[in-house]
Amino acid sequence: MDISATTERRWTFLTNHARVLVQIARDPGIRVRDIATRCLLTERAVQRIITDLEEDGYLSHERRGRTNHYSVTAGKQLRHPADAGPTVAELLATLLRRPADGRLDPAPPAQESSGR
Repeated sequence: MDISATTERRWTFLTNHARVLVQIARDPGIRVRDIATRCLLTERAVQRIITDLEEDGYLSHERRGRTNHYSVTAGKQLRHPADAGPTVAELLATLLRRPADGRLDPAPPAQESSGR
């Protein structure tokens, strides 16, 4: 029996850590449950990823009432030696389509309607 014919290799361009970081960058007050839903992960997996990101200094959180508010360490360089150089801000700028300084892109100019 040819196992390779029945087994399909699956891979993605982004890691789960990158996906979680993107969701937090989009909404610093996001709940773990919502991150899990958007990233198609379990809540427990998201909690482990957040712990990893915090332990390595890519993320921190502050308790605000009953919720966490996360802060991404934008100036931190990417972890893998092959990725040396770019910062988290530069990665997020690409993935979120915003400038590396963290500002949101300005709204496109309004289309003028012709009143004639």
